[in-house]
Amino acid sequence: MSTNALYNDLSGYYDLMCADIDYPAQSDGVRRLHQLFGRGGRNHLDLACGTGAHVRHFIDHGYNSQGLDINQPMLDVASQRCPEAQFTCQDMCDFRFDQPFDLITCFLYSIHYSDGIEKLRSCIQSVHEALASNGVFCFNAVDKNKIDNSRFVGHTADFNGSSFVFRSGWHYPGQGEKQALKLSIQKTTDGVTQAWHDEHPMVALGFEEMASLLQPYFEVHIFEHDYERIEPWDRHAGNALFVCVKG
Repeated sequence: MSTNALYNDLSGYYDLMCADIDYPAQSDGVRRLHQLFGRGGRNHLDLACGTGAHVRHFIDHGYNSQGLDINQPMLDVASQRCPEAQFTCQDMCDFRFDQPFDLITCFLYSIHYSDGIEKLRSCIQSVHEALASNGVFCFNAVDKNKIDNSRFVGHTADFNGSSFVFRSGWHYPGQGEKQALKLSIQKTTDGVTQAWHDEHPMVALGFEEMASLLQPYFEVHIFEHDYERIEPWDRHAGNALFVCVKG
């Protein structure tokens, strides 16, 4: 099953798959970072916005938010959640907007969906062009050198008489610029279980490599992956928040 087919088939269950994500805390944390590093504007774009859960929180706090995603079924759900927002079906590695944004976000490690270093570079260039002067680009990332291939996270959920088990984990083969996000989803209804297994190809790089790609375009700050506290990255953790300010 292809990557996009999985999401097309399960777009109605995406929020269940992400039920353990603290969207308010993530949104609030990035808003604080924007207040510290930005120029105060409120035009916001969320890349790989999915079903619009983050967009909803930014709108509720006074932002003029838009969302971008490559998957139209996700955007259809997002439009229902945030009818006052504009959602656009575009590739985040090559997008254009007429108006500049003060804040561009990319949550849930979605920056890695740029499949390959050149695609990631194109994404960074598109972000830079779309940001206003002193605009902020904020995203989270995983360092390929610190991935534990044996580690998976998961949770269960019940919906409309069915039980779901969701599991995901990173896999890096040890060399090269490609890693995978492995997903497994089980749905049990009336004792009958269906299962989906997929691997999403993603770009792999260390944080030093990431910073070197960003620095020609931005002033780069790297923080601990903690949306409730603002602390510099300790250079040991494998997850981090990047805050990039356009000069």
